[in-house]
Amino acid sequence: MPKVGLFNKQAQKVKDVELNDSVFAVEVNQDAIHQVVVALLANKRQGTQSAKTRAEVRGGGIKPWRQKGTGRARQGSIRSPQWIHGGIVFAPKPRDYRVSVPKTMRRVALTSALTSKVNDNELVVLESLDFEAPKTKQVVDMLKAFEAKKTLIVTAETNENVYKSARNIQGVAVIPVNNINVYDLLKFEKVLITEAAVRKIEEVYA
Repeated sequence: MPKVGLFNKQAQKVKDVELNDSVFAVEVNQDAIHQVVVALLANKRQGTQSAKTRAEVRGGGIKPWRQKGTGRARQGSIRSPQWIHGGIVFAPKPRDYRVSVPKTMRRVALTSALTSKVNDNELVVLESLDFEAPKTKQVVDMLKAFEAKKTLIVTAETNENVYKSARNIQGVAVIPVNNINVYDLLKFEKVLITEAAVRKIEEVYA
């Protein structure tokens, strides 16, 4: 089992903790990670873009001028694509970009991402993370102690005080462990996660 340090908020090491092999020491599957990230980004797309084709633009029912004898190019409608206010060629229409990924692949991708964080020493396990009240300075001081900049903070439960303390800090995000995903793990350089959150991950994925 891989061992990592357990730290307090002042970045002082308290002890070593063991992590489960089946979650934090698996073979990293880059292909699974890539497919899951592509699916996550695709599923975020709204797909609400829309423009009108020449059949949907109002007007243009009459031929603008006669076919021959004017010296101008022949035209059939002022709503053809080459006209100002005309229809759009191959106009985008609302569509669903959703990509389905098997549950097994999502599981492999997540454990691979967690393992890569452990291998790169980018996963920091915190003893606890409790604030009596929202205070941004507390989070700033903690990040300075860990020399962390672009950081993902993972809590065991939804923690309003921690969230409000970190929401105004650029490059920092706070999520409960049940919202953890591959994209966020790869997006942030360092992951600060509470020991309780680690045990919840092991309980689900081990």
